[in-house]
Amino acid sequence: MAVEKKWIVKEPGNPALVRQLSAELGIDQTLANLLVQRNIKSAQEARAFLRPQLDQLHDPFLMKDMNLAVDRLSRALNTKEKILIYGDYDVDGTTAVSLVYSFLRKYGEDNLDYYIPNRYTEGYGISYKGIDYAHENGFTLIIALDCGIKAVEKVQYGAERGIDFIICDHHLPDDRLPEACAVLDPKRTDCSYPFDDLSGCGVGFKFMQAFAMIKGIPFDNLLSLLDLLVVSIASDLVSITGENRVLAYYGLKQLNQSPRKGLLSIIKLSGLEKHMITIDDIVFKIGPRINAAGRMESGKTAVDLLTSRNDNDARIIGDTINTHNNDRKNEDRKITFEAVEMASKVKDFAGMKSTVVYNPDWHKGVLGIVASRLVESYYRPTIVLCKSNGFITGSARSIPGFDLYEAIESCSDMLENFGGHMYAAGLTLKEENFDRFKRRFEDYVTSKITTEILTPVINIDTYLDFKQITPRFFNVLKQFQPFGPGNLSPVFISEKVYDNGNGRKVGSDSGHLKLELIQEDDFHRHISAIAFNRSEHFEHLKSGNPVDICYSIAENYYRGIANIQLRVRDIKLVEEPF
Repeated sequence: MAVEKKWIVKEPGNPALVRQLSAELGIDQTLANLLVQRNIKSAQEARAFLRPQLDQLHDPFLMKDMNLAVDRLSRALNTKEKILIYGDYDVDGTTAVSLVYSFLRKYGEDNLDYYIPNRYTEGYGISYKGIDYAHENGFTLIIALDCGIKAVEKVQYGAERGIDFIICDHHLPDDRLPEACAVLDPKRTDCSYPFDDLSGCGVGFKFMQAFAMIKGIPFDNLLSLLDLLVVSIASDLVSITGENRVLAYYGLKQLNQSPRKGLLSIIKLSGLEKHMITIDDIVFKIGPRINAAGRMESGKTAVDLLTSRNDNDARIIGDTINTHNNDRKNEDRKITFEAVEMASKVKDFAGMKSTVVYNPDWHKGVLGIVASRLVESYYRPTIVLCKSNGFITGSARSIPGFDLYEAIESCSDMLENFGGHMYAAGLTLKEENFDRFKRRFEDYVTSKITTEILTPVINIDTYLDFKQITPRFFNVLKQFQPFGPGNLSPVFISEKVYDNGNGRKVGSDSGHLKLELIQEDDFHRHISAIAFNRSEHFEHLKSGNPVDICYSIAENYYRGIANIQLRVRDIKLVEEPF
């Protein structure tokens, strides 16, 4: 079901300020306009944005409880207590555990270990099983990363067994915090830390930064950790603004120039060793491979990889994780196909405002991915469910502007458990409640969602002529990176463009277009473009007809050589007057 997208072009920035920045920085006015649209008001601010510096990072001791966390960790290391580093099974959790473990093992590896809960038998966050493991093996301090902010009872359970906790989390806390030795979370209402959108791994990094400051360890000793941190920032989709932008910028440098052995193994398996790796490469190639360990088997395998110090170990574990990722992709494709078929057979499905599908045999580990794919296909709030441990359980995904968590909460009387946020959630219910839940969820969505929300939008920064896309233009545009939430890759419109006759369908199912585009007033200049899932426009373009395109500009690597390439987001046919 193709959903037509609405193009919305942003208001241009203040013309006087655009002209001023263009003159002071010596850049194209289109680029100056992009800076103004990002709320940059001076050449000084622009230079700080285009060239991030490590001295822009905040003092970690501005975070509430940081001094308590450092004191408790220092005492544990000095007295040779056994410390268990505990984190969630996703990319943020496993990179956070790997980062803290990699740094602290220099100061007491014999008394240090890590623990990743099993997705299927323990679930998300701190588990009783994990605490029991710590107790049985003599651990007296647990550093919990990317989880724990709501684990009030479990922290108490640990305390009763002589185990202290340091919580390093970035999720929203409840009114009551766990009674841990320290609770590091920039989203605490009583925390005045200047930047509250760190990843879980980011909070772990700030903890290690604070520890290093107290111990007189040079900041340069922390730089090797930033390859892990940028993988976390990209994969967890936190905003790439403020402190995250600086950390991501230097993290990409580390990832490209001197990645740790485990990440280098993944880079090679992803076919990225001759590329300049970007945030998108992490999101679509590196992150999913790391995630696959927790989805298909155990997240501990990911930490084994990311902390490996031996080339052979990194290669062997990398191959294992790549196999998990291939298995994940096969499951993902199979379940997506079955889910689309199931949805298409539902009576009046085209008129419904939500998608809810359930098959007891689907693999729980890929349901979130499948839900996201169904959202792409049907553009509506979606829930995908399977059976696990005697209950129906699964993942939900939403569309911009619709509060999915609120919709699920409205059905809470029928649920055993649920959690998440506005755009992504998980839920568990008894099988006998499924039909009633599905009806009430659809009724709630129908009552709250609007036609405007159900229309996908592409936000476009500005118009651009092909003649403006020079090497200098692109070199400045590259300095807007790293791109991601809060600093998205600029999207441009170019009108009345044509394929030069060399366009072709590509991809295993010929679903994509590889084009060489020219613009009406400059037929001598052509630019390479790729348009994913737009093959329906091939005949129109092949016949020499014009189109309007919206796109971002990227570097495409072929045999190690980089060229400018347009990444086409959408195509609109041009109505030619008779």
